[in-house]
Amino acid sequence: MDVAQMTKRKDEVVKQNNEGILFLFKKNKITFFHGRGSFVKAAEGSYEIKVSGKVEENLQAKQVIVATGSSARVLPGAAFDEVNILSNDGALRLAAVPKRLGIVGSGVIGLEMGSVWRRLGAEVTVLEAMPNFLPAADEAVAKEALKVFAKQGLKLEFGVKISEIKNAKKGVSVLYNNAKGEAQTLEVDKLIVSIGRVPNTAGLNADAVGLKCDERGAIVVNDLCQTNLPGVWAVGDVVRGPMLAHKAEEEGVAVAERMAGQHGHVNFNTIPWVIYTHPEMAWVGKTEQQLKAEGLAYKAGQFPFLANGR
Repeated sequence: MDVAQMTKRKDEVVKQNNEGILFLFKKNKITFFHGRGSFVKAAEGSYEIKVSGKVEENLQAKQVIVATGSSARVLPGAAFDEVNILSNDGALRLAAVPKRLGIVGSGVIGLEMGSVWRRLGAEVTVLEAMPNFLPAADEAVAKEALKVFAKQGLKLEFGVKISEIKNAKKGVSVLYNNAKGEAQTLEVDKLIVSIGRVPNTAGLNADAVGLKCDERGAIVVNDLCQTNLPGVWAVGDVVRGPMLAHKAEEEGVAVAERMAGQHGHVNFNTIPWVIYTHPEMAWVGKTEQQLKAEGLAYKAGQFPFLANGR
């Protein structure tokens, strides 16, 4: 397995996507300033925004969309060094297949990373604090997936409580208590921490203009993605709702339409969820468990993939 070649291809795909967006900017006469943006002040229906890059520029805008995304949440006492303790970014930049890989968190990113590196030959152990597997997905799908992952050799432990993480030159030791309360130690070469994400609002200088954020640091918006400030909107991971790229795009399009005086519309109930494991899982709308909890009448059906000629 040539990991360097695989990473090179991944980098090429990312570069192609980025260049594609730059091309769309050019085609649609959008001026692009490369740097870190932050609010300076608000005055008479317009906002001053500072862009700190190779050169510093100050821009004036009547309408602003904040779409600063999110970053991986840090586990206390286990800061990302992207060498031994990895976020999703570091996990995509590994130069070789680690012999032993630990993952904290069995959410979407944890499972995707674990699934990839397991298929490439790593011994993967996933530690999850919750007592059950993939509570957001349909119960039958989660149950089936758990069987498939176990068959693939993915080790999953639930109901664990991590007490300490020791990062040394040769690897990482995770001290934890299992579901029975017994003290355990997991020794791994690399550890991916995937315990959710936090909105990127720290460097925005939101206080300078009075932009309202909640206790998580997310920008507070209404159903139309409007903030508490006139002419300032926010979309994507930096606001409420699922942290999915296609949800952010949908909100972005709707906001652009609203700015143009149209009626932009986003329906959270029709946003699909995908987990890029092998096999992949996807769902849209309410799960059977949600329908039961809400007392809604429904019909359930199943169809085996085996029956599909492909």
